[in-house]
Amino acid sequence: MSENHPNRGSPCSAVVGLQWGDEGKGKIVDLIAPEHDAVARYNGGANAGHSVVVKGQRFSLHLIPSGILYPSKLAVIGNGVVLDPDKLQEEIDGLRSRGIDASGLIVSSRAHVVMPYHKAEDAAREDSLKNERLAREGDQTSAVSEIGTTRRGIGPAYAEKVQRAGAVRVGDLLDPASLPEKISIAIATKRAALADQPGAAEVLDEAKVTQWALRAGEAIRPLVQDTAYLLNNLVRAGKKILFESANGTLLDVDHGTYPFVTGSSCSVGGIGPGTGVPVQRVGRVIGVMKAYSTRVGSGPMPTELVGPGPDGQIGDRIRTRGREFGTTTGRPRRVGWLDLVAVRYAAMINGATGLALTMLDVLAGFDSVRVCTKYESDGKQSDRFLPDSATLSAVRPVYTEFQGFSEDVSAAKSRRELPVQARAYIEFIEQAVGIPVEIVSVGPDRAQTMTT
Repeated sequence: MSENHPNRGSPCSAVVGLQWGDEGKGKIVDLIAPEHDAVARYNGGANAGHSVVVKGQRFSLHLIPSGILYPSKLAVIGNGVVLDPDKLQEEIDGLRSRGIDASGLIVSSRAHVVMPYHKAEDAAREDSLKNERLAREGDQTSAVSEIGTTRRGIGPAYAEKVQRAGAVRVGDLLDPASLPEKISIAIATKRAALADQPGAAEVLDEAKVTQWALRAGEAIRPLVQDTAYLLNNLVRAGKKILFESANGTLLDVDHGTYPFVTGSSCSVGGIGPGTGVPVQRVGRVIGVMKAYSTRVGSGPMPTELVGPGPDGQIGDRIRTRGREFGTTTGRPRRVGWLDLVAVRYAAMINGATGLALTMLDVLAGFDSVRVCTKYESDGKQSDRFLPDSATLSAVRPVYTEFQGFSEDVSAAKSRRELPVQARAYIEFIEQAVGIPVEIVSVGPDRAQTMTT
């Protein structure tokens, strides 16, 4: 941990992604959860996909915090999350069917609900942008593109939250007196835009949507609390909370590669508004990063390995070895060499005190590996990350090349058991980012992790 971190000694921790998501945050949360009394998710929705592998069993979580696998821990879904009740119930049932105790799960009464019409909105907008892009093919000046969302209704739910009048929160699901009016207002504002969409009759039927919402509310009623008071009372009692981020900092709605971002605050800055716990309560911030880069959906990615030539072949090799297919969507992820310009920026935004390096085992067998340390544009080099998508799309990565390592590292239990080339790679990352690598993952299982 950095000696100069302003909150050093504070009892809580945070795990955040330093890339475009899919960094392995679920595994790191699962690893350090035993040191805490509660794990709290503070942003995103069912668009997230956190995987944890325990003794060969894989658990894929989308809404429920990864700490749920420890029955003694509270698993809190904070008010900053947008909740899909159907997906939540599906996850709960899935965990119980595998013998996992989900009794510690708590849902904020202030979390906003992903309604059926939000998913229809999401799909309609993506389809419209896709059609517009296709219509402009050949126009090199056009920046029109679909965002590449999961079509889970996340963005429209956050938009509804800000628009306020027709927004539905979890607490509203428990109030049959006021709920119908809120749904009526929301549907009235969407009817014209969605009228011609497939399935519109269902999602625009006020009575059916209200019945669905009331049933959903009754199903989760026992889980609902005012989590702002719950979490702050835990802190006052000296308990330790682990804050779990969804997505990655480069997808943050304010600090990511806008407009190709998600709808929420993915950095530690989202903890305060997403839970009601002041961010100054967080003393340890673990920034999670892969040993290479991946991205799902549209938007710039300077180090992407793509094409019919050697770069594309390397990208395919990494994708296959790393099982780089989305936990939520199953889509193949875009793959590239490690972009340390981006990681440094994300570590700065989060005030990261330590790094967790994942997927190091995937790079085994390459004769050489490359790391982007600067960007070049218009003949000038810079070590600054450029979160504007149009600007970032124009840069060329400047690489530092390293000797690869052929040894399988998946059984390594400490740094000294790693090949010298792998140790040099880790040390270079530490020096470039200015933060120690505290955790190294060399395989998907909980046991394939070393702390340094």
